[in-house]
Amino acid sequence: MSKHLLLGDEALAQAAIDAGLSGVYAYPGTPSTEITEYIQQSPLAKERNIHSRWSTNEKTAMESALGMSFAGKRALVCMKHVGMNVAADCFINSAMTGVKGGLIVVAADDPSMHSSQNEQDSRFYGDFALIPMFEPSNQQEAYDMVYNGFEFSEKIGEPVLMRMVTRLAHSRSGVENKPLKPQNEMSFSDDPRQFILLPGIARRRYKGLIAKQEEFVKASEESPYNQYIDGPNKKLGIVACGIGFNYLMENYPEGCEYPVVKIGQYPLPKKQLSKLIAECDEILVLEDGQPFVENMLKGYLGVGIKVKGRMDGTLSRDGELNPDNVAKAVGKENKSIFSTPSIVEMRPPALCEGCGHRDMYTALTEVLKNEYPSYKVFSDIGCYTLGAGAPFNAIDSCVDMGASITMAKGAADAGLFPSVAVIGDSTFTHSGMTGLLDCVNENSNVTIVISDNETTAMTGGQDSAGTGKIEAICLGLGVEPAHIRVMVPLKKNYEEMKQIIREEVEYNGVSVIIPRRECIQTLSRKKRSSK
Repeated sequence: MSKHLLLGDEALAQAAIDAGLSGVYAYPGTPSTEITEYIQQSPLAKERNIHSRWSTNEKTAMESALGMSFAGKRALVCMKHVGMNVAADCFINSAMTGVKGGLIVVAADDPSMHSSQNEQDSRFYGDFALIPMFEPSNQQEAYDMVYNGFEFSEKIGEPVLMRMVTRLAHSRSGVENKPLKPQNEMSFSDDPRQFILLPGIARRRYKGLIAKQEEFVKASEESPYNQYIDGPNKKLGIVACGIGFNYLMENYPEGCEYPVVKIGQYPLPKKQLSKLIAECDEILVLEDGQPFVENMLKGYLGVGIKVKGRMDGTLSRDGELNPDNVAKAVGKENKSIFSTPSIVEMRPPALCEGCGHRDMYTALTEVLKNEYPSYKVFSDIGCYTLGAGAPFNAIDSCVDMGASITMAKGAADAGLFPSVAVIGDSTFTHSGMTGLLDCVNENSNVTIVISDNETTAMTGGQDSAGTGKIEAICLGLGVEPAHIRVMVPLKKNYEEMKQIIREEVEYNGVSVIIPRRECIQTLSRKKRSSK
């Protein structure tokens, strides 16, 4: 056993390797990206031939991980919280099929939206699917939960959801490793129809899943991650979930004066919570994200007792927990050491100097603003979303992965001209291809810009599934060859770029423009590496 200084994401990844992992499946998304990258860079993972290639999107990742579990081996699937929306179809149904090899689904939530469109709380997905969840309070717990979680998954025959948050994923602490386990041998279910969700089979399996719920509650009540910690002052009882427990202890280094139920495993442990409610006058819920536990307590345990938290204003309804707002919630002095001083100006993110997206936007906006006053540009998720800011002010929407093409189609259906979509190469293969097929099938009057920097740049330069394949994909989907136009986004090519944009906007049908130039950051890394 050895101790290492690891990010929360790295602790989780190391635990999976040590627990006998056979494959990790993921699409990069902050704050989950470092999990897969750590496994990709691990000499031990290479030695053990652990699968670690990036998937095209979260749905394909979830389905591949379930396939590995089907074959009896242990699999990890990782994504950020909005990726759960993409993976949801398979994720929800995996609770019905159950698993053979242990399967852990990691959802890394982003309270305060540091790099996300929303603050959704993935615990609702675990509750919706009726499966157990883990939520660590520190890096060592993250390691322990994953290390033991595969065995727990195999024992109960279900996938397990592991919920991380940004501050834990991206902060470091000492983590003690456990002994390395062998990988599972290939094996299959004793029930040959386990993974066939025809209605008759699905109904039977759903009844079985419901019958397991008391077992899951009992496992939570006996879990080392859920604890009742007594305190002398019964005026207040505190429910501290995940990293919320860490923040509480920062305010009480000698021990909390109030009774605390620490939550690290779900479903909620009824015995510990019932004891807290019976002994205390009021309940305060500390949870990072949405009022998941708070609403539950009000629903079935909070009869006759006041439950405070995000819903009543004791804590802000949005944003992250931190030691300061926890201090305020328990009535301690708020030192505000975690607040940003008012004299510090926020520095908005910007496209890198020399980025090909800059040259693409400069040419695109010059043509559209000067020649097509009624234009709208529908953008997508990626570095190029920064075209929303100065000096470009170039886009009119950014909603979810792949929505640029389909929103442009819908606006064109409504009569908008020109209707332009901007999407990146990685996002295009993630979830833009089906939208392009819709456009082709109806010959929609849209101009689609696939800004190709040959990498997944926004999350650090991971491999893009579409590198070297974009034109072939567009041809295969039925775009007319004459209206798939490739250009090199450089200042010296501005006039050529603008002419191509004019021609394709004027074409009455589906046109695809591919500005292609390697990401300046990945190119710099390659040059440094070659030296």
